[in-house]
Amino acid sequence: MVFDKILFPLPSSIFMASICSITLVSSFIAGISESKGNNLPYSKLGNTNSGQKSKKESIFLSNRIGMLIVYTPALLASAISFWVYPNHDFRFLLVTSALALHFFKRDFEVLFVHKYSGMMMLDSAITISLGFFMSTVSMIYNQHLMQGIPDPKIDLKPIEIVVYLGSIIGNFYHRYLLSKLRQDNDKKYKIPKGGLFGCVICPHYMFEILVFVGISLMSRTIYQFCFTLGTICYLTGRSIATRKWYLSKFPNFPRHIKALVPFVF
Repeated sequence: MVFDKILFPLPSSIFMASICSITLVSSFIAGISESKGNNLPYSKLGNTNSGQKSKKESIFLSNRIGMLIVYTPALLASAISFWVYPNHDFRFLLVTSALALHFFKRDFEVLFVHKYSGMMMLDSAITISLGFFMSTVSMIYNQHLMQGIPDPKIDLKPIEIVVYLGSIIGNFYHRYLLSKLRQDNDKKYKIPKGGLFGCVICPHYMFEILVFVGISLMSRTIYQFCFTLGTICYLTGRSIATRKWYLSKFPNFPRHIKALVPFVF
C-alpha cells in the first residue's frame, strides 16, 4: 500500500491508539466550538464568551505571563527529550529539534515581539498549556516507539525541512507584522496589513498549520498526522471566529479577505 511507503505503522500501544482518537475528536469539537463563538478566552477573543460569574471567580494574569505558561512546558519537554533519549536516530532528532524550535520561537515572540493589552484567565492558560505539553510528550514518545523500525521507503527529508523552515519563517513574519500594528502604549486593535493579510485575516494560523504539516512529514507517524489534522480543525474554527470578530468591530473591513486560505476560505 502507498501508506506503508510513507508512514510508520501505528505502534502496538493502547495509549497511542487512544490518544490519536482523543486528539481528533477533541480538536474537531474545539474547532466547531470556536467557529460558533464559544472561544477559548485568550487574545482578542478573550472576552467574547466569559460570563460575569466566571470572571469574578477566576484568577487573571497578564497575557504575556499567560502565554509563557502556555508554551514553556512544551518547550521544556522537547528540550529534555535530548537528554532522555540521547542515542536515537536522525529522524527522532529532526522531529524533536523541530518541536523545540517551534516552542522556543513562540516564547521568544511572547517576550520580545508581541504587544499585549488584555488579561488571561489562569485556568485557561493551564488548560491550553496541558494540551500543548501532553501533545508534545506524546509526539516524542511515539517517535521513540519507532526506533528500530525501518524508515518508510519514500524519503523526502529535504522537502520536509524546507516546508518546516519556510512555514516557521512565514508564521514569525506575520506575527511580527501584527506586533507592528501597535506603537508604544497604543492598545487599540487595527486591521492588519502587509504580507498575506491583504487576502486572508489569519496567515499566521495558516503557516502554523504548515509548520505541523512539516513536522508530520518529518515524523511519518500516524499520531503526528492525527495531531496535525486536529490542529487544522481547531485553527480553522479560530480563524472563522477571528474574521467574524473583525467584521463586527470594523464596518470597513474588506469582505474579500478570507479567514484562513487566501482566495478560497
